[in-house]
Amino acid sequence: MSQTQIDPQVAAACEKFRRDYLAVKQQIQKAIIGHEAIIDGVLTCLFVGGHALLEGVPGLGKTALIRALSQALHLKFNRIQFTPDLMPADVIGTNVMMESESGRREFTFVHGPIFAQIVLADEINRATPKTQSALLEAMQERQVTAGGKIRKLDEPFFVMATQNPIEQEGTYPLPEAQLDRFLFKLVVEYSNRKELKKILDLTTTNARPEILSVLDGPGILAHQQLVRRVHIADHVQDYAIRCVLATHPKGEFAVPMVNQFIRFGASPRAAQAITLAAKVRALLDGRFHVSFQDIKDVAKPAMRHRLILNFEGEAEGITTDMVIDRIITETPTAFEGAKV
Repeated sequence: MSQTQIDPQVAAACEKFRRDYLAVKQQIQKAIIGHEAIIDGVLTCLFVGGHALLEGVPGLGKTALIRALSQALHLKFNRIQFTPDLMPADVIGTNVMMESESGRREFTFVHGPIFAQIVLADEINRATPKTQSALLEAMQERQVTAGGKIRKLDEPFFVMATQNPIEQEGTYPLPEAQLDRFLFKLVVEYSNRKELKKILDLTTTNARPEILSVLDGPGILAHQQLVRRVHIADHVQDYAIRCVLATHPKGEFAVPMVNQFIRFGASPRAAQAITLAAKVRALLDGRFHVSFQDIKDVAKPAMRHRLILNFEGEAEGITTDMVIDRIITETPTAFEGAKV
């Protein structure tokens, strides 16, 4: 679909999408120095309706980034500090015996911090797997089941989680089922010399950046609907599919590195994440159609947490990013085989 074929109303919606995206990004950058790729990744999750997992050592600004995002949006925000003694009821809530005005005692449900529109799950891998699993239903179904009753969560609903590298003391690996529910896993690296100077200028003086609320819930939901309307041609979609299938050991499209080092490949959620995130990239580039490059640009954050290395891969120091790079390099954009 060429740019000239776009309906004027759709073109206006696309332009509003770019303005709102950049407005939110600009507010975040008042408080966060550098990490532009991480900010873009978080905002992609926001405008797709997915969840983001940020990994990095303590002190790199992961929590500050998500807090800045919450300030730039007119949404209800709650922060949950995950600790080893945190229980599922501390996340979703519980029934408590209360006395009514008439003097009768009855159970009343006390809502947990999960009942918000942006939930910061801080240091999520410091809690036990039992508590981590309390988020599963909320992240996938946008609802919570407690006391035998289903309670819907307000939309838009986002879980933005931070975690420390799993090698650190006092951390637990996230269950694969929970990892798969994050649209992106974003790896936060150290700041460089120039960025660190700006951080010091911002945080060791009286400077207090004022972050304005520039977007509300209905606006976000409208943008999410627009993203899903972006066109993706069959041959571009097939490339995304083949990249995901290339992660499956011994599969038809598996590359040699996958067969050697991967135990389990990516799920269909990976293909969904790649497609939706690529549509955001297209809109930001002023296009209403997805390109091959859009697929390549989002493949790594969409798949790195969905691949499981085998023993040989771990022993050799292979990372899932290395495997995805090889898949992108060795998977041709054009395919001569039978069509789907």
